[in-house]
Amino acid sequence: MAVLQAVPAVCRGISLKIKFSNYLLIAVLQALLAVCMGVKMKKGNVQKYILFVSILIAVNMLSGCSDGSADTETLTAAKKIVIGSDIISPYLYKDVDGEFMGIDVEIATEALHRMGYEPEFKLIVWENKNKLLEDGEVDCIWGCFSMNGREDKYLWAGPYLYSRQMVAVRMDSEIQKLKDLTGKMIAVQETSKAEEYFLRSDFEGIPDVSLVYCFSNMDEVFAALRKNYVEAICGHESALISFINTAPDEYRLLDESFLYSALGVAFDIQYDEEFVEELFKTLGDMMNDGTIAAIVGKYGLDAEKSLGRGND
Repeated sequence: MAVLQAVPAVCRGISLKIKFSNYLLIAVLQALLAVCMGVKMKKGNVQKYILFVSILIAVNMLSGCSDGSADTETLTAAKKIVIGSDIISPYLYKDVDGEFMGIDVEIATEALHRMGYEPEFKLIVWENKNKLLEDGEVDCIWGCFSMNGREDKYLWAGPYLYSRQMVAVRMDSEIQKLKDLTGKMIAVQETSKAEEYFLRSDFEGIPDVSLVYCFSNMDEVFAALRKNYVEAICGHESALISFINTAPDEYRLLDESFLYSALGVAFDIQYDEEFVEELFKTLGDMMNDGTIAAIVGKYGLDAEKSLGRGND
């Protein structure tokens, strides 16, 4: 009776180390039962049987390791979320070692980790973002992306932050207010809200500029002002401040803002709605528990204003 009670204990011990296939389980159980029930076998047969079972165990352990590795790789791949963005400091950029960092990098990493996913950041050409979403090359666009006027074009997780659209000029410029941009040449990023506002004439309070240069990324926008190709540049306040901080005696911001942007994470309209809703909830949790405020504060932004609190 004691021997019979030991059988399941032995089986449990083995099952912790190897992955049983049906034939191996049968073979092992037959051997154990034969011993327990006192089945008589010739000495040579017992040795052959033990050898056979040992070989099966060894083969199965090797195949089990291989299968487990494949399963792990498949699981990891299935849990990866590819995030598309261009460089827009301080939200997303690369450090001296080529590693992604920034406000949105930290927020995305924390949010997806809470959900059990791993982010993969991918630099994209900003004007190609819609096609990349449609083709499934990226799961979402996440990098200081304004929801305003685009609410029905994507599935959104947001807003999770807010940003003012501002104007930067040279320190010695005669431009002091938005209305002073009338007849001036400006630079903006392609497909941005700044481009939309200054290329259309139906937005209240937007001056009639003489020329709008549209560049693929903000580095090119900054270069246009640095080289005096334009008289002003427009974009997200935090991005312009990062640029101004590189030469604070040479550039300044106008006091007026032409748009208050709600920032969100954009998914293709056909994407998994449940996932997007879960991400939105997770971001809400991070807003409430102070995580996003702490991240924003690390990069020198006013956390209260960035979270939509205390804005005029």
